[in-house]
Amino acid sequence: GGQHFPRTDPVVIMLATRGDNCLLARQARFAPGMYSCIAGFVEPGESFEDAVRRETWEEAGLRAGTVRYIASQPWPFPASLMLGFMAEAVDPNIALGDELEDARWFSREELRDAIARRALKLPPRISISRRLVDEWLQAQA
Repeated sequence: GGQHFPRTDPVVIMLATRGDNCLLARQARFAPGMYSCIAGFVEPGESFEDAVRRETWEEAGLRAGTVRYIASQPWPFPASLMLGFMAEAVDPNIALGDELEDARWFSREELRDAIARRALKLPPRISISRRLVDEWLQAQA
């Protein structure tokens, strides 16, 4: 009859942007042609904004300047709370870390075209990753 509060691990997920371009990446375990935002767990004592900057650096070798919170989403795989951000990249040079198979910049036009031609797959619409990409696509550069 007692209440239980299961552990929930905070995870930052971010869409890195630079001007009219966004960074999408893929891990080897992704379905063929699928790209998504980068993400990572928040370390103890770390602010969410610092976690965004650290993960952007560790995974893609990008320094992030301005970090802006967008939304959150509970994610039960495995008991995470996804915290979505937009992160402005200071420079365009990508240097892949150990976790990514590929990462690249997409312009709005290029991404819209790739989606329309089904040359690129994005996460499902229920995911915060897709929400970040969709919001960026709808925004003005």
